Amino acid sequence: MNDASSGQIRFQLLHAGLMIFHPFFHERFIYPARSNRCTGMPVPALIPFKPRNPKTRLSCILELPEREKFAHMMLCDVVVAAGEAGCEPFILGTEPFSFNGLRVLDDPRGLNDSINALLEVTPGPLLIIMADVPLASASAIRRMITTSADMAIVPGRGGGTNAIFLSRANRFRVNYYGMSFEKHLRIAEECGLSCEVIDSFLIHTDVDEKEDLVELLIHGRGMSSQYLRDLGFALSVEKGRVGVVREKAGQE
Repeated sequence: MNDASSGQIRFQLLHAGLMIFHPFFHERFIYPARSNRCTGMPVPALIPFKPRNPKTRLSCILELPEREKFAHMMLCDVVVAAGEAGCEPFILGTEPFSFNGLRVLDDPRGLNDSINALLEVTPGPLLIIMADVPLASASAIRRMITTSADMAIVPGRGGGTNAIFLSRANRFRVNYYGMSFEKHLRIAEECGLSCEVIDSFLIHTDVDEKEDLVELLIHGRGMSSQYLRDLGFALSVEKGRVGVVREKAGQE
């Protein structure tokens, strides 16, 4: 994140809480950290993130600076939800960057190689949640990390995987892209792990295409949805179908 963005969105870990300065409502929110009731320690929450030229499929409606800022806003929403759920979020970036107080690991390798390398050295619990699920809520995440199974998983649309919780991370390996949800279920079986599939609309809803913005504008109450509204995006109905339109030019 550049200096200008840092001035608008500042994340600080303050004592035992996650302090967030909201750029739109000009209010300060403090979310006290909560420990995992099983271990007494916060669950690490890994959030993969691509800071440069993200969400290219939104290029039809967002310019590059807008896409990069929107991606950061979605990341903010996920970080807030994970922190409220009792997790300790940290970011796995494709290149070095800073995100105001959060631990950032940079690994230029592909998503699978970088995450699997981390899994190998993580014997304890770990949550992996994508950065483009801005509707994710604390209660939905808490439902995952309190599973009685060895792991919990939330599928994404189109056969993807939006979140995985592992009680012992080094017993698993990931295989994203394509039909990753089915691949992850097979890997769990091969590793002898019990797996609970979590039915969560909020985590299931990822944002990749213009059409995905509909759900965010309807259900979103966080920074990313407000950013879209500030850019002039609104819901529209044509021939009985709900879509999005941009009514005015955004202001930086």
